[in-house]
Amino acid sequence: MPWQSGWRRFRAGSRSSRSGSSSVSFRCESPRRLPSIGSSRARASWAGWTWAAGTASSRACSRSHARRSTSRPNAHAPRLPDADVAGPEPRDALPRGLLRSEPPTLPTLSEPEVMRHYSRLASMNYSISEQFYPLGSCTMKYNPVANEAAAALPGFTALHPYQDEDTVQGALELMWRLEQALCAVVGVDRVTLQPAAGAHGEWTALRMIQAYHRSRGEARTEVLVPDSAHGTNPASAALSGFQVVEVASAPDGRISLPDLEAKLSGRVAALMLTNPNTLGLFERDILDIAELVHNTGAKLYYDGANLNAFMGVCRPGDMGFDAVHMNLHKTFTTPHGGGGPGAGPVGVKAELVPFLPTPTVERLNGHLKLDFKRPQSIGRVRSFYGNFGMLVRAYTYIVAMGGDGLTQASLDAVLSANYLRMRVAGLLDLPHEGPCMHEFVASAHNLAPNGIKALDVAKGLLERDFYAPTIYFPLVVPEAIMVEPTETESKPTLDAFAAAIAEIVQEAKEDPEKLHHEPTRLPVGRLDEVATARKINAYLLGQSEDPILRWKPPSK
Repeated sequence: MPWQSGWRRFRAGSRSSRSGSSSVSFRCESPRRLPSIGSSRARASWAGWTWAAGTASSRACSRSHARRSTSRPNAHAPRLPDADVAGPEPRDALPRGLLRSEPPTLPTLSEPEVMRHYSRLASMNYSISEQFYPLGSCTMKYNPVANEAAAALPGFTALHPYQDEDTVQGALELMWRLEQALCAVVGVDRVTLQPAAGAHGEWTALRMIQAYHRSRGEARTEVLVPDSAHGTNPASAALSGFQVVEVASAPDGRISLPDLEAKLSGRVAALMLTNPNTLGLFERDILDIAELVHNTGAKLYYDGANLNAFMGVCRPGDMGFDAVHMNLHKTFTTPHGGGGPGAGPVGVKAELVPFLPTPTVERLNGHLKLDFKRPQSIGRVRSFYGNFGMLVRAYTYIVAMGGDGLTQASLDAVLSANYLRMRVAGLLDLPHEGPCMHEFVASAHNLAPNGIKALDVAKGLLERDFYAPTIYFPLVVPEAIMVEPTETESKPTLDAFAAAIAEIVQEAKEDPEKLHHEPTRLPVGRLDEVATARKINAYLLGQSEDPILRWKPPSK
């Protein structure tokens, strides 16, 4: 086929350039989608493409001049005409001490050059629509295209937040139905859709718990957090004004009941708990935990980061949790991070309903309205309807999957994690007995005699075209490697990932120094993290005037 001959020319060009040629010219006529990265042929193919796409070696490429434009004087994009309306000078509105004496040192390029620069960077992006993300505790599942189609409907995109309620009944209907669906999934009485992220949801839940205790005249000042908790848990508690008290883990990785019981008191407002916990283990004593917490008058908060493990199988509300946050950008397939924004709805049991943020969506005689008249509410926590586009995407996913589909998704997520866990058993340490739930934590501690750390394993995976898992978390596991494959990954992908781990472990034993220098084929290889940290600290301490993070013209 024509593209095959083009591919052969591309590979030939790649090989000749690697052998020492100072420049190379080729065209790749093959489809953009190269073979699956699990095979040896695929690795060679991807190696050639990665080399051509912008690694240090590719600077000899004849196309590099079009990709690396140099800043030069007087280059600029089209400029706006001067204003023809008299007005104050912007400089006059700023304190004199904040004005520069000289213009900032910024690169000057034409608009096409700037566009090509960012397009080149975008081509280096790694996204869930292209590859496997094994990041533990992140639930990087595939985001269905149908979600985007629904969110792009003009009836949603053309809405204005100040429109009259009578003209946005469709949007309010979607929000109301999404709330009912989330209540059913997690077993609570009401849900607020306002929070913009998981940590925002944590903070919102704690504020409601705080308001609940204050309404009863109780000044509770402590929040209990397990030593294996997500870092956002203690941060959210501290931001809410609570003192954070750590609860130890038992040897099996689950929360220590004796330590929990010892730290519960009338000062405790809540226990923040993830189930399954961050080690991927189900807290099987959850009913006893709930009883202990409630007997002291405290509330039990559910960190929904790991909800993907048991949708339709069991519900946090039935376990005794009083407040539950959910990550729509994890469990319900809305985009993460820069592809987002996120959304972290919070569900609560009846005792906390009066404290929900305003407004809530209410149905009255078939008509939907926003209710602002809630005297005990903690107030608004996000402008307008929250991140409404994410609500549309999540509702689309829930409707498309149905109850049985959501249940199957969780069962498949647990199956994927246990399969991959057994594939790496014997290669890496497994600090806790299985089975796991939707994710597992391994350890590279067994590679320490060879001078290899979890960071080296992660870098080795980058060399083999896999995104690295979460490393060094949870903190209770030395050299932790946390993997969450999700239900949307195929068995061949999981097998390829396990094979890459096996190859890295073999390399760690036979040639650890080689592993210390990986990755070698990416635009950025190993960073001197120690030197960088020292320079940044010197700048922050006033010992250096060079922040090293500011753009500088390239040296001559």
